[in-house]
Amino acid sequence: MIMPMAEPPTTIRDMVHDDLPMVSDIERRSYEFPWSHGVFRDCLLAGYQNMVLVREEQVAGYAVLSVAAGEAHILNICVDPAYRARGYGEKLLDELLFRARAAQVRQIFLEVRPSNDTALALYRKKGFHQVANRPAYYQASEGREDAAVLAKKLVTDT
Repeated sequence: MIMPMAEPPTTIRDMVHDDLPMVSDIERRSYEFPWSHGVFRDCLLAGYQNMVLVREEQVAGYAVLSVAAGEAHILNICVDPAYRARGYGEKLLDELLFRARAAQVRQIFLEVRPSNDTALALYRKKGFHQVANRPAYYQASEGREDAAVLAKKLVTDT
């Protein structure tokens, strides 16, 4: 009987400037309208919570979180196409939620394309729910696509 190989261990650490070429490469391979290298650099300079998921010393995913005034906003979360469907997106999301709670965030928000069924399923699994719709938010190959705005309460008011 052949035993399936176990996934190599992964770690999540803060993103550093030297990660930007790999992060930008994953972004370009993942999206038709990717963030630029400069946008990621600006996120580092702005002091956002930027993190990478590392597998066998290679960046396999990343996430960007903005925290301000008791709220957090997930700006980007992505896993390299070669490493999808292995739970890495969920690991990154769990780390974002952990960091938001550690920052005493009351509520966390994100935008997602309504056509991104995989992401929507993960966010719903983690307790996010749709609170709004942003018309024509995303660039699309034919015009624009709306964004579903999702939110999750992290701290209940007492």
